[in-house]
Amino acid sequence: MQPARGAMRAFTLCACALAAAQTAASAGAPTSAPAPYTAETTYAKLVKNYPFIRIGRSELPPSVRAVRNITYIQRGEHALQLDLYLPATPTGAAAAAKVPAIVLVHGGGWQSGVRENFAPMAIRMAEHGFAAATVSYRLSPEARYPAAIHDVKAALRWVRAHAGDYGIDPARIAVGGGSAGGQIASLVGVTGGIAGFDPDSAGTPVTSAAQAIVNIDGLSDFTSEAARKNEDNPARQPSSAGLWFGGRYAEREALWREASPTYYVGPRTPPILFIGSAQARFSVGRDEMVEKLQAQNVPTRTVLLPDTPHSFWLFDPWLAPTVEATVAFLRTHMPARPVPITQ
Repeated sequence: MQPARGAMRAFTLCACALAAAQTAASAGAPTSAPAPYTAETTYAKLVKNYPFIRIGRSELPPSVRAVRNITYIQRGEHALQLDLYLPATPTGAAAAAKVPAIVLVHGGGWQSGVRENFAPMAIRMAEHGFAAATVSYRLSPEARYPAAIHDVKAALRWVRAHAGDYGIDPARIAVGGGSAGGQIASLVGVTGGIAGFDPDSAGTPVTSAAQAIVNIDGLSDFTSEAARKNEDNPARQPSSAGLWFGGRYAEREALWREASPTYYVGPRTPPILFIGSAQARFSVGRDEMVEKLQAQNVPTRTVLLPDTPHSFWLFDPWLAPTVEATVAFLRTHMPARPVPITQ
């Protein structure tokens, strides 16, 4: 554990929770503070059963540079921000090559979590030659579904619009996330070009489309019986999903279906990588979605990490295989383009 880092993130989390509670109160939404979801709080829950785990490092190595606290869109008084992790500035011939990018979406049951949770993975992606943006988005105490979808699409658009400033290839931008962030990333990716999911697209030629998707232990189908057993449990009033949708399945059935990535699979769906834990309930709908993808000849791969808890990607030794699978998949399905030779 790193006490200074934990204290700093605890302060940030409290400030964010207070702002969200104030916004929710003014909107008439529930104001009870959700349980914090950070690497530190998750470590405290898991370390008894997994005493060998370590929180992924967030210190920058010399090969990586970071540009933090970039506002990618303003929602009322809330400036939504991202942190951008990049390979250290190359020199010589390598400087002409544009790097691929991935936008990373944190989890937290759609109601909590912080973008810093994905900093360790973002740093390792940058070490492998990718730009990685960790993003904040509106959580359910502040704004219900589909606000988070709109926000992450806006983040994708920002990265593409500013690709030239950071040496990013605008034609090679993926979206990924873990847990609730995996579901959000998947839905963002499979709904490219659908205007109803992207109100910020009006009046701009810059697309929010993703060229690949990485879903780490996130739901693919809210409507299945297996998903509703947990997400629509009457003993939880409201459940995390119920709070996000503003009602239980029987009350908001159309929204529960609309937010399920599996219903958007088609021949133009981007390639999708699924990385899963040993906890099957968090990736409900994945296998059925894979069958649909294969039927449409959409590239897909599933990587399962045995004997892992949910949130495994926050910790070593599981962060390394998560990054390795992601890098290999994106290099295959977002290959580098030839660099023009100039005289």
